[in-house]
Amino acid sequence: MLDDLRNSASSFIEEEAPLEEEIVRKKRKKGQPKNFLGMTPPQRFLIALVLLLMTCVCGIFALLIFEKIVPPFF
Repeated sequence: MLDDLRNSASSFIEEEAPLEEEIVRKKRKKGQPKNFLGMTPPQRFLIALVLLLMTCVCGIFALLIFEKIVPPFF
């Protein structure tokens, strides 16, 4: 019973190794999608740029409404 203990222990480890490799391969295949929200990098940049411009315009309008700044032609 104990004569072949080392061989049986090493064979068990060798049998499990391919299973771990398959799990790692499956994880690599799944991974995260390359496109965030289904958009390419230029599309994401354009949306970020539009949001920045909208924020700036809304901020300027708010300053005009609350009379913190006055345009020079008034």
